[in-house]
Amino acid sequence: MNFQKTLFLLVAFSFVIVTNSDAQYSWVSAFPNLPTFSRPIDMKLPPDSTNRIFIVQQRGIIWYFMNTPTVSVRDTFLNISDRVEQSGSETGLLGLAFHPDFANNGYFYVNYTTNSGGRLSRISRFNLEAGNPNKGDESSELILITVSQPYSNHNGGCVEFGPDGYLYIAFGDGGSGGDPGNRAQDVTTFLGKLLRIDVDTTHGALNYGIPPTNPFADTTASNVKKEIYTWGMRNTWKFSFDKELDSLWAADVGQTAREEIDVIRTPGNYGWRCYEGFLPYNTSGCGPSSNYIFPVFDYPRSEGISITGGYVYRGTKYPELQGKYIYGDYGSGKTWALTHENGNTSNALLEETNFSISSFGQDKAGELYLLQYSSSGRIYKLEGPSNVNPVNNETPSEYKLNQNFPNPFNPVTKINFSLPESSKISLKVFDLSGKLVQTLVDNQTLNAGNYFSSFNGDNLPSGIYICRFDTEKFSDSKRMVLLK
Repeated sequence: MNFQKTLFLLVAFSFVIVTNSDAQYSWVSAFPNLPTFSRPIDMKLPPDSTNRIFIVQQRGIIWYFMNTPTVSVRDTFLNISDRVEQSGSETGLLGLAFHPDFANNGYFYVNYTTNSGGRLSRISRFNLEAGNPNKGDESSELILITVSQPYSNHNGGCVEFGPDGYLYIAFGDGGSGGDPGNRAQDVTTFLGKLLRIDVDTTHGALNYGIPPTNPFADTTASNVKKEIYTWGMRNTWKFSFDKELDSLWAADVGQTAREEIDVIRTPGNYGWRCYEGFLPYNTSGCGPSSNYIFPVFDYPRSEGISITGGYVYRGTKYPELQGKYIYGDYGSGKTWALTHENGNTSNALLEETNFSISSFGQDKAGELYLLQYSSSGRIYKLEGPSNVNPVNNETPSEYKLNQNFPNPFNPVTKINFSLPESSKISLKVFDLSGKLVQTLVDNQTLNAGNYFSSFNGDNLPSGIYICRFDTEKFSDSKRMVLLK
């Protein structure tokens, strides 16, 4: 077994590359006029037509506000601090998920720990107050799952609906250190698992159903948990779905050596406590390495001490980040972009922040945010290098959008525009169906002058594209022909 594992490690590490990003990315304050948040740990947007952002505070409050850069007012959506554990760094209100049909049924789900009747984790459903889309009904709690926690740490906490409509739930291994009860490998407990349940049906006495494709859905063993989707998880603090590729990205916090990223496409055993990342940890009683699914990437303690999972980037502002997994580390404050495709993996540093990172968020346009974990935490948004360049020092007499040059082009063209005064501008490219293809400039304030921006159609098919230029006082558009 040792020779087999050594060979596996040599193969695994042979395709991992770590670099620094050449582009200059930073996390800037997204909503500077909002009050700070006390220990924010989750950010979610509901699947409805509103433009609201919801922020979960660890001690039991969920706030909401409108997703506009100048917003200064927030309101309470839910306050369950009366039942949420009020002490401990890994306890509290830990996760929020909106039902896919939230716009119609008003259901949302939370993961929290409580001291009511012992140290427990709960997965509960709440609904909106009648006639009030901005207020959760605190008396409407329906408890779905209750799990006894042997220790105060490693509670997991993330809850997300997958593309399949099922609710996925992360529980840590029960805590202490080294998983002393080997709970992550024990399929008769929820601890150290990723669960998957159907909240739209019921199963026997349960307030939910068991998806028929769960790995133990058909077991006849009465003590095996049919809700289990993956096992061998140490403490998956954050996970998310890349719905474009139908994959689940899970960041599993390590013990003393490695922090790992798993891409979960099928259920199975992800190794803990037999392995920590790619490395053996405690192989007593473990099977051959072929029994386990290993991460796509792990990193050592020299880079960070507690991974915080993020999202695969699907925005339009930074096409060079398309398909990359953006994540960070709570302890070191570093953020990275991980590329994993065709069996190859590379990891590039985006920025090393100076604060603790509790979570990431994603808006409806696919742009990414970061939560600062602090008693006065703020929300930050990913910003990249500017795609605007001055042409000369002249001050034009009028607003103008020039025809791109060259046109037709393959694959890069320049778009020139003029501003007679300081203006906030947007420059976006659409296809003929009206779908946004790329955001070149997003509500950026520029001084009077002549500028150009470059558009790269390398990943697009030949066709006609529309360049749209907007300021507060002027709008125009041009047709551009990509010919390959």
